[in-house]
Amino acid sequence: MFWTIEKLNRRIEELYKYRYREKILIPFFLCCSDDLNEINPPIAAKEEFTGILKLGDSWEGRDKYLWLYAEVEIPQYWQGKKIVGVFDFGKTGPGTNSGFESLIYVNGKPHQGVDSNHKEVFFSNEIAGKKLELVFRLWSGLEGGGEPKKLRHTIQSAFLSWMDENVDELYFTSRALLDTIKILEESRTERIDLLKALDKAFQMIDWSSYDVDGLYKSIKEANEYLQTEIEGKKKASDITITCIGHTHIDVAWLWRLKHTREKCARSFSTVLRLMEQYSEYLFLQSQPQLYEYIKEDYPEIYEKIKERVKEGRWEAGGAMWLESDTNIPSGESLVRQILMGTNFFKEEFGVNCSYLWLPDVFGYSWALPQILKKSGIDVFVTTKISWNQYNRIPHDTFYWRGIDGSEVLAHFVTTPNINWVDDFNKTGVIHHTYNGVIHPSTVQGIWNQYQDKDINRNLIFSYGYGDGGGGVNRQMLETRRCLDKIPGLPKVKTGRADEYFRSLKERLDNTDSYVHTWDGELYLEFHRGTYTTQGLVKKMNRKLELFYRDTEVISIFSNVIDNNLKDYPQKKLLDGWKIILRNQFHDIITGTSIREVYEDAINEYKEANKIAEEIKNESIENIIEQKNNKYSVFNNSNWYRSDLVRIQGERHGVWLDEKGSKLVSQVINGETVVYIENIQPMSFTNIEFYEGKKVISNIPFKLYKNGIKTPFYEIEWNDKGQITRIYDITLDKEVIADGGKANVLQIIDDRPITPDAWEVESYYYTKAHNRVEEVDELVSVDIVGIGELEARITFNWKYKKTIIKQEMILYSKNKRIDFKTVVDWKEHQKLLKSSFEVNVRSTHATYDIQFGNIKRPIHWNTSWDLAKFEVVGHQWADLSERNFGVSLLNDCKYGYDIKDNRIRLSLVRGPIYPDPKADEGIHEFTYSLLPHKGDWYEGNTVQNAWNLNNPLFLYKGQAKDSQKSLFKISSKNVFIDAVKKAEKEDLVALRIHEFAGSSEKVKITSDFKIVSWQECNLLEERVGEFRNTDVIEVGIKPYEIKTFLIDLKK
Repeated sequence: MFWTIEKLNRRIEELYKYRYREKILIPFFLCCSDDLNEINPPIAAKEEFTGILKLGDSWEGRDKYLWLYAEVEIPQYWQGKKIVGVFDFGKTGPGTNSGFESLIYVNGKPHQGVDSNHKEVFFSNEIAGKKLELVFRLWSGLEGGGEPKKLRHTIQSAFLSWMDENVDELYFTSRALLDTIKILEESRTERIDLLKALDKAFQMIDWSSYDVDGLYKSIKEANEYLQTEIEGKKKASDITITCIGHTHIDVAWLWRLKHTREKCARSFSTVLRLMEQYSEYLFLQSQPQLYEYIKEDYPEIYEKIKERVKEGRWEAGGAMWLESDTNIPSGESLVRQILMGTNFFKEEFGVNCSYLWLPDVFGYSWALPQILKKSGIDVFVTTKISWNQYNRIPHDTFYWRGIDGSEVLAHFVTTPNINWVDDFNKTGVIHHTYNGVIHPSTVQGIWNQYQDKDINRNLIFSYGYGDGGGGVNRQMLETRRCLDKIPGLPKVKTGRADEYFRSLKERLDNTDSYVHTWDGELYLEFHRGTYTTQGLVKKMNRKLELFYRDTEVISIFSNVIDNNLKDYPQKKLLDGWKIILRNQFHDIITGTSIREVYEDAINEYKEANKIAEEIKNESIENIIEQKNNKYSVFNNSNWYRSDLVRIQGERHGVWLDEKGSKLVSQVINGETVVYIENIQPMSFTNIEFYEGKKVISNIPFKLYKNGIKTPFYEIEWNDKGQITRIYDITLDKEVIADGGKANVLQIIDDRPITPDAWEVESYYYTKAHNRVEEVDELVSVDIVGIGELEARITFNWKYKKTIIKQEMILYSKNKRIDFKTVVDWKEHQKLLKSSFEVNVRSTHATYDIQFGNIKRPIHWNTSWDLAKFEVVGHQWADLSERNFGVSLLNDCKYGYDIKDNRIRLSLVRGPIYPDPKADEGIHEFTYSLLPHKGDWYEGNTVQNAWNLNNPLFLYKGQAKDSQKSLFKISSKNVFIDAVKKAEKEDLVALRIHEFAGSSEKVKITSDFKIVSWQECNLLEERVGEFRNTDVIEVGIKPYEIKTFLIDLKK
């Protein structure tokens, strides 16, 4: 009726400017360009400041750095006052994801970050009466993805003043009160009383006073009245919001790694500065990678962080080396993320991690609970799961049961994003955030959104600007103080995450109330395109994960034969692993970053590859003696392996094994392939070669028009190069469904609703989406070669400007059908898949994941089933009946979709944001079809997929300890994940897991000498009984991971 709220809103805005007293304007700055583009460069010398930037002037650039310099005399009579500067030099994008950022140096020292969200800079009282040297290092920022462009910024304001604390307090209190009044129901008595008190307070202000002192005197009186009124009102809420300051810093995304290093300096220095003013301010920062950056780049800031950690106000936690994706990395990579992360926290800060902080990751592997539990971590925390497209997980606090049955407490942060509250009011759907803004709507909203109110009334609220850092600002800290006193809202306290989760876990472990258990993966119904985008990075990650496993195994082999683990290259391997882990960050490996990030990643991967190559070559030199015509091959699996080894160049002659028996070989298309049988697990075998004429025996392949017969199959294809028949001779079974086709290359119009790199949509998979084309312009079919071991047939297709070359490789000793593929990809907003319509009836498919496998529905009975229209599989996926099945293997792909009897593998995408040229260029990969008897286990899918991903490699020379297995395992269903030196002892660390879902008694032996052994957890802390036996005998449960510390001698 009287427009009271609108009137008060206007008066509060008017009050804002009165907070700053006796402004000293800085009308211009001396400036110079920073062309070094270095991390933490020396401040430019005074003589270099040859330019001038005045208030109102603009500056521009892309990834441009600019130095500003000014001197200001601070009046002596400001002594005892709160001295503040306000600086507005450019526009920072939402989440600090684009645009302007800067770091201010005071008298030559980094002071704090300055951006659109952090314009205020407070100074020590000690500067009163002195000359202050202010230097700013401005960064233009980047455009936030898309086509590169310059950004233009303006020097809007720059002044120093002293803060009138009465006006400041009244401003923040009244702002908080009015925002609270807006969200409370009109019938609430608290709302009525608060509005009345606020209105009366502002009526006390003498706005028309010609006497400035009179105005400020009335403001002080109004503030005192309002504070008294608030303190006199009882706050009866039994709900507590525990606030923890936070800044989410993506290690790379819409900026490069080098930019992140500077973001850390700006964000962390701001935290330290605010802590000087607010004793209650507690701050959480995860990701040891960021701490290592700041330690290397800004050691002074790092030492101050360590002081605050020791004091208990800065919480270093979160467990992983960085906030990794959990879909793409291998199980061993996830273990190393936590092992390296927790080691860093312990060694640098004396902190033991008790929770995993992964707020922004795109889905959560079913393997995680076990990894956490065996790493001493009891709690898992995220926010991103609220972004689900179809279904909301029905609980926010629950026990999460992993693939092996391990359980951890899971908690979802339900803070609403303040920028999306209007969307919620319209749709009822809201995305929760880890970048919370403290505001009445979010403090009340986190409780309103929470689904488990019956078991928990204390919620954790992480607040601070983030994604690109920045963090908490003073407005948030002042607002929290106010909201904690205002009736009608939950209590708003500060707290530490570790203490919060410890208390929450204790309450739930001891409650009589029902606490839900979720048994399965936490699949994110969103961002499914991230399984495929930026294929080269995913390929290099896979290859390096496997290469580092191989390198560690061979290094141990070398050290054990010398009885000297002290020479194990632990530091170098750690450096290489850091590169692998760094690029598993959830915006790098997923393919959702700008182009420069991937240019950096490729260079880093090359460096990691070089490190491993040097280590491996040095180990091989120790293991192998150089002898003419002698060669050795290493079987890095823990099963007897019969397989081909490929040798560059045509070697005509005879190959012999160690017993002198002839080996079957074949020269084909510029290389030689040799078949070696029954190589012992984790051992070297020697072969030798004699030049001469080789007698070719019967060739087991027969070609006919558009078809071929092999020892295993009869295969036919049509004039488009699509396979129309695969008859399994050994099983007397048609592999392809009636009327179906196999290896059909499909191009799908790939235009998702939300940004390209992240998404593929469900409508791609419906008949209504008529933009699915088959690649059917077959240019040629060529017979590359046929021999005793294999036949190779090359198919060449063209699609618009894209060229696809594929070798179908068929074997005489193996049932795999390989499709070795080279794609010169020129398409944008297109998705390339390979499709197989198989003769199998089932309702579930099985997919390879970390430390095991998972069954998922292949129908769309419910919205939960439909949501999984594109899912992650690592080295294989399988569709089986009881007596027959088909596996589709791959050597570097992750995105599968299986619907009814159609298996498809996503091969290449062409998104245009944030990288407008994502995935353009050459892609090389292999996928393989494996028809088999029984299910995937009976069909040896795991072994075949491993062999595809780990081809045998030939070394020149003769291994000194050939036929000696480093380790052998009695059970076919147990796999060796890692053989490495223990982190802190001169012992061998051996890690295994069970992959068939079966309980077993396992025996582990070695052809070297096991002196003693003891089981440990994933942090290599001893947990089992110490044994002095030469055989490791243990029970293992379905999908269980076990790790041992072993004293192994020659």
